[in-house]
Amino acid sequence: MKAGNGLLMLLTKHLNKEFLKFLISGGINTLATYLMYLFLLLFYNYSLSYSVSYIAGIFLSYYLNSVFVFKEKISFRKFLKFPIVYLVQYIVNMLMLYVLVEYAQFNVQIVPLVAMIITVPITFILSKMIIKSK
Repeated sequence: MKAGNGLLMLLTKHLNKEFLKFLISGGINTLATYLMYLFLLLFYNYSLSYSVSYIAGIFLSYYLNSVFVFKEKISFRKFLKFPIVYLVQYIVNMLMLYVLVEYAQFNVQIVPLVAMIITVPITFILSKMIIKSK
């Protein structure tokens, strides 16, 4: 039974370390894309501003997750699969943006932050599945 507990502890420690790195890289990515979103709001509506900053964030996220979080080599094949994770997240986030801005009258500057809180765990699991795949 002790060996099983030791394996469980090691697995939990490893997953927590990866998730912590994921949160750090996500924080960097969030800050970069949020600043881009705010800048773009000066020129465009919230939907276009969010879309452009979101696409830029996919590129940054793939790089940070591959190199920093999961310590995997950059792969063109995995990069092509990676946006699937964010397509799902994008659709959920855009729906939330629309509902929260148009119906709940939330401020367009904070709505993306609210939406991201909901999708982070799902994004971690799907990102890991793609980046760590063989």
